[in-house]
Amino acid sequence: MPRPLIGITTYVEESTRYGVWDVPTSLVPSGYYELVQAAGGSAVLLPPDEPGAAAEVLSRLDGLVVAGGPDVDPVHYGAARDPRTGAPATVRDQWELALLTAALDSDTPVLGICRGMQALNVALGGTLIQHIDGHVDTPGLMSWHPVLPVPGTRYAALVPEVAQVPTYHHQAVDRLGRGLVVSAHAVDGTVEAIELPDPERWVLGVQWHPERDEDTRVMSSLITAATARTPIPVA
Repeated sequence: MPRPLIGITTYVEESTRYGVWDVPTSLVPSGYYELVQAAGGSAVLLPPDEPGAAAEVLSRLDGLVVAGGPDVDPVHYGAARDPRTGAPATVRDQWELALLTAALDSDTPVLGICRGMQALNVALGGTLIQHIDGHVDTPGLMSWHPVLPVPGTRYAALVPEVAQVPTYHHQAVDRLGRGLVVSAHAVDGTVEAIELPDPERWVLGVQWHPERDEDTRVMSSLITAATARTPIPVA
């Protein structure tokens, strides 16, 4: 059976230097596709595209990972911009929100990571807290803290114990989007995982960075759900 094909969103850095070149580059840290591969999937990187292309792109994938990155523009959840919110990433917001909408419409398994979890919440009509303290200790370095699973959720079934996770964020979920439930939280009450409770749909967001950890349980569950969608080739 072929490995399921998992799309991972990327982002554009306008000035990226490598060799003799300094050019705009679409990229994502290698930990994302390495985690997909370690969990048994085949990874493909998705550069930004026109939002209208999202459904066509999703039709060729078995699962979607929305990667971490800059703050989601508060215009997408009807809030005034906090001075501590980062500059808008307009193209990325439009593309990833379109991908998430297409994935939800097509029941494509989705894992949102950090910004990806926040974008998932926004795509379903939720809102964000634009600044919290205590989840970034040193700029450029991951912090580690415990997350507590909520009993009865998909996440708790995958990771039933209190787990130490790598984290780096200054925003968090506020009002939940349509149908979402909280499936893990930090000791300070910050929402650390959200999901759709429908057992027929695999939709999960985590606020931490599993691509910076060795625990593959969450990604392996996504791969299992995506495998169920992978057509078996006819001999």
